[in-house]
Amino acid sequence: MKVSKILVSQPKPATEKSPYYEIEKKHNVKIDFCSFIKVEGVSAKEFRQQKVSIPGHTAIVFLSRHAIDHFFTLCKELRVSIPDDMKYFCLSETISLYIQKYVQYRKRKVFFGNGHIKDLEPLFVKHKSEKYFVPMSNVHNDELNSIFDAHGISHSQAEMYRTVSTDIPADYIKSYDMLIFFSPHGLESLKKNVPDYVQGEQLIACFGNITANCIRNIGLRLDLEAPTATVTNMPAALDEYLTKNKA
Repeated sequence: MKVSKILVSQPKPATEKSPYYEIEKKHNVKIDFCSFIKVEGVSAKEFRQQKVSIPGHTAIVFLSRHAIDHFFTLCKELRVSIPDDMKYFCLSETISLYIQKYVQYRKRKVFFGNGHIKDLEPLFVKHKSEKYFVPMSNVHNDELNSIFDAHGISHSQAEMYRTVSTDIPADYIKSYDMLIFFSPHGLESLKKNVPDYVQGEQLIACFGNITANCIRNIGLRLDLEAPTATVTNMPAALDEYLTKNKA
């Protein structure tokens, strides 16, 4: 099948130097971007119903930049003052640096891992006396709770934001030769927007094992998967695929 129109289920790149634009020129294809999901914060009323007191904690765990945004936004709405000596534990250095958007960055109170929850475990153990609060999404696993419980560390969590599907016309989705997904949430959005979806000749590509397994589990055909032994990102995988499958 000749591929001429590709839909990437992510927001449009902020820079014109995105490799997707180079792929457009190289292979004479049209690549559009449309986020299949969006993140929205819970209301102050919804948060209060969870009966969690943020001031009763001495440390916050941030697993994403979304968590940071919605935590501080909700604290402002609730008029919760964050003490200057509050400690922050972040999944990665990139996430930790994002805190500067809201508070003065001090290395002595900001700690981070290498992108995996298990990386934070030694830090939690070292700071075992802290009372941790975790701003969570509506979709999460219990790995963090398991670590805290294993070491008898005081902690609590509350839903502060959620991932929801974006409304997209079914005809718009069906008009593309290839759809590219990056999370199971994107696939949930596909099924919500096109309840009677039949793949047919439409190609489906994805990044990540979890998303790939989700595609197969719901009975769809996966035509392109990344990363692989030869490519580490989606643009490179797409470039390789289009090169190999020239009409």
